[in-house]
Amino acid sequence: MEVYRPTIIKYGIGFGSALAMAVSFTLNKSILWAVIHGILGWIYVIYALLFKTY
Repeated sequence: MEVYRPTIIKYGIGFGSALAMAVSFTLNKSILWAVIHGILGWIYVIYALLFKTY
């Protein structure tokens, strides 16, 4: 299992950033905010899930 860990972490971070950017752009309609939230990644995804209304 040790061999696969770096790959899983890399793709998890990449997916979190992409998901954060998609959610941010959908909610805010701003590319600048999408980039900022993409840098935050999973932190913004969890924040949006808990505190944003859809």
